[in-house]
Amino acid sequence: MKLYNYWRSSSSWRVRIALNLKGLSYEYVAVNLLEAEQRDDAHVSRNPMARVPVLELDDGTMLRESLAIIDFLDLTHPEPAFWPADPIDRARVAEMTQIINSGIQPLQNLAVLVHLESQGVDRKAFGARYNQAGLTALEAVAQTLRDRGDYLLGATPTVADICLPPQLYSARRFEIDLSAFPRLLEVEARINAIPAFAEAHPDRQPDAVR
Repeated sequence: MKLYNYWRSSSSWRVRIALNLKGLSYEYVAVNLLEAEQRDDAHVSRNPMARVPVLELDDGTMLRESLAIIDFLDLTHPEPAFWPADPIDRARVAEMTQIINSGIQPLQNLAVLVHLESQGVDRKAFGARYNQAGLTALEAVAQTLRDRGDYLLGATPTVADICLPPQLYSARRFEIDLSAFPRLLEVEARINAIPAFAEAHPDRQPDAVR
């Protein structure tokens, strides 16, 4: 498999974590977002949305959108499972995942911020506002589940845990004071000690800029 991605893309980071947790090998193909390589014809042919990540399977099939890719990996490689079996627990994990995936990440996406800046909006303040609001909601949900295990919900990482480190990393870039989110920080510290998570960190990727 080939993973077309960018070192600091939070969506790409999620897929790297998922691949690592499943023990799957892949070829890392860098797509430089700052140089607009995602809008090149070659990449648009892989993803009409001109975004990363894209996972190319061995037969040439292109999979797009991080959560769709993660769901595919979970269905085709069931262990370790990324979703709880209990329907209510599954809904809780989906809720936390979507707070990040729908409620925060798109509103601090590079393309969105660049457009807003062109309209006279303070991009940093805008991104910070929605990080703060989303993480506040996520912390509230996570606190209600803190007696359910070491992770956001349960004894093993779920899709919600996969989405957490990239979002907290982004929040730090927006200079958010994370002390208001003790449960999220507690879970982050625990999962960052897992090699599959640590190896997916942006600073450890071949295209990382330090």
